[in-house]
Amino acid sequence: METSISSNIKTRFLILSDTHGHELPEECSQHHADVVIHCGDLTDCSYLTEFQTTIQQLQRLDAPLKLVIPGNHDFTLDTPTFQQKVNASGLDANEHDRRLVRQVYGDYEEVRRKLFTDDLQQSSGITLLDEGIHVFTLANGARLTVYASPYTPSLGGDWGFQYHPDTGHDYQLGSTTSSSSSSSSSSDPIDVVITHGPPRGIMDYTTSHSDTHSERGRRAGCPGLFKAIARARPRLHCFGHIHEGWGAMIAQWRDDGMGSSSSIAANEPSHFMAIDHGRSTVISKLARLVELGKEKVPAVMEASHCSEDPAPLTPGEHTLFVNAAAKRCRPEVPVHPLWLIDLDLSRAGAIC
Repeated sequence: METSISSNIKTRFLILSDTHGHELPEECSQHHADVVIHCGDLTDCSYLTEFQTTIQQLQRLDAPLKLVIPGNHDFTLDTPTFQQKVNASGLDANEHDRRLVRQVYGDYEEVRRKLFTDDLQQSSGITLLDEGIHVFTLANGARLTVYASPYTPSLGGDWGFQYHPDTGHDYQLGSTTSSSSSSSSSSDPIDVVITHGPPRGIMDYTTSHSDTHSERGRRAGCPGLFKAIARARPRLHCFGHIHEGWGAMIAQWRDDGMGSSSSIAANEPSHFMAIDHGRSTVISKLARLVELGKEKVPAVMEASHCSEDPAPLTPGEHTLFVNAAAKRCRPEVPVHPLWLIDLDLSRAGAIC
């Protein structure tokens, strides 16, 4: 008697962001994952030593593939911004100053060329992603299609990978059809979106007195990014940047007029219109960590939303949003937990 092979494979993601060159709790390296995702702000000041510390931390994590994007603090990976900052500070005026810059920050493109090397990718699975779509065949046999972007909106624009909110940014995610259809407008529907910043309305509310990237007490996410996510409806969208927005939620997309693909294409959808909040689920948020107290906050927060789980994620109907900013913004929580997430992915070679 032949047994059928499932077209889906349970895949574990360990997600973190905004580590800012700090070491992670030892417990984080005790969890195996199929994919580690770091959503940017690898450093605090873009020092070479901070990049080296973060790479060492990533090497300790147990996963065959580790996907990394920069954040606004990692400005040396944004060469035009790095050059502008050096020129504006006058540190290119003489060889002595240029030598000091190279000692602390490296030369232009040095971090990319000498730290995030092909050898590092081969030995530790650490892969620095440029903006765009990337397709991987995982060690567990699943196919993973990722869209990555390090860009965030900013009124100042003096950090890396930033754009003015009035200008916006073109997040070219493409589009997918709902799970009820057997075809898609893309040969590889996007499974996971990795951005440094959040979409507007999703775990993007700033309340921290130390927030320097947006006005305190305002939503800091990007409306254009939300529109792109609402059109593509990936299984998972992970990000950081807004530390006080740490948390995760399963969003239920509306399939009425306000949430349909045609409406999204023609209008600027908001999280109020496109998401059915009455049928969405908050998995956790920072306020719940504060209630736990400093001694009870775990190093890793786990959630599973595969087909056999009590709350399965249905592609095209749900998106799991994860803000994985690890650096604390409240004294009651020493370090925000990393996220360990189980999701179904399509088997490589399966017909979608």
